Amino acid sequence: MNIYVGNLSFQMTDQELRDEFEKFGRVDKAAVIKDKFTGKTKGFGFVEMPNGAEAETAIKRLNGVSVKGRNLRVNEARPKE
Repeated sequence: MNIYVGNLSFQMTDQELRDEFEKFGRVDKAAVIKDKFTGKTKGFGFVEMPNGAEAETAIKRLNGVSVKGRNLRVNEARPKE
């Protein structure tokens, strides 16, 4: 399942994002989205978890939780249009 994670701290790294979700199961990929010109983070990212049940648990447990001083917004990612 592809998971959207919003309201990330601008200091959050890919590895730190992965670490938060690995508490709930296997993570295939975790990426904090960065501006291609400045390299600064945009405050959101995506996590891919292969097990749907683990992903659902992570979404429920992490949505609204404070990480690095910011309350995360976590939900299933919508497909690109």
